[in-house]
Amino acid sequence: MDQQFTKPKLLGNDSFLNLHKVAFLCSRSIPASIVLKCYDWAITEREKGTCIISGFHSQIEKDVFHFLAKGNQPIIMVLARGMKKQFDPVIQKMLDENRLLIMSPFDSKVIRVTKETADLRNTVMIEIADEIVVGYAQPNGSIFPLLQNQKKPITNIR
Repeated sequence: MDQQFTKPKLLGNDSFLNLHKVAFLCSRSIPASIVLKCYDWAITEREKGTCIISGFHSQIEKDVFHFLAKGNQPIIMVLARGMKKQFDPVIQKMLDENRLLIMSPFDSKVIRVTKETADLRNTVMIEIADEIVVGYAQPNGSIFPLLQNQKKPITNIR
């Protein structure tokens, strides 16, 4: 896998990399009691104009993207695969409007998301972000170990 990890490819507004960035991470399995809190967080950050960086891959992350996309704040999407050739219309419109940066740290030959590519993607997001917000991290999941010994501010949505 290491030989397919490359310098991130960028599509969209790369000036977002100069902004204060908040990474949003969330496990695929999330308690129902936290879902609405994640939505409320996304709406608040949208209204504040915060630059959010996420993979927007799990269902809750996709939902957060949906709320963020209704605003006009900067968004950075990091893929856990090589750069796609086509994007859905909402994403393409955001790219056209200069409101989105899509990054991929993988070679174009990587066409499937795996646990390994998702972990590497999350590592890249954490490195790039100035602070981290965790919707929910499964105690034995893959997000939890990435946050151990992290020196950046981490907020857990509760």
